[in-house]
Formats: sequence, structure tokens, C-alpha cells
Amino acid sequence: MKYVYLLRSKEHPDQTYVGCTGDLKARLAEHNDWGSLHTAKYRPWEKVVFLRFEDDGQAWEFERYLKSGSGRAFAMKHFWSSV
Repeated sequence: MKYVYLLRSKEHPDQTYVGCTGDLKARLAEHNDWGSLHTAKYRPWEKVVFLRFEDDGQAWEFERYLKSGSGRAFAMKHFWSSV
């Protein structure tokens, strides 16, 4: 089981992040505790959306899609704009 998650920086709301993990709580803590070099400078982060997938492959595919051009447009329309 995997989660695809979307985060937003609390102090820099224009900064967002999309990821995939098996342990959502631990991964969010890692983002907020300097454990990820890519996200450390925009911490603290908050969850905006997370989706659970029973099939790990589908989770990785959806994360990859959300990082593509059409996936970013989809996320903007369905996830980011609702917050």
C-alpha cells in the first residue's frame, strides 16, 4: 500500500510538493525535520491531499503523472485550487 501526497509550504504557499510513500506520517515528519534536502528550505509543510493506493505500481504511476505537464494542470484544477 502506498500514498500519493501533495504538500504545501505553510510559510511559502506558492511552494508545493508531490510525493509517494508507504508511511505518510513518517514522510511528512522527514519533510519537516530537515530530512529531505529538496523540501527543507520551505518547511514547515502541511498535507493538502493524500490518496491511498492498494497497488504500489498504480501509486508510482499516479505520482509520475502528477509531476507531468497534464498532471500538474489536473492537480491545479482538482487539488490545489480547492485549498
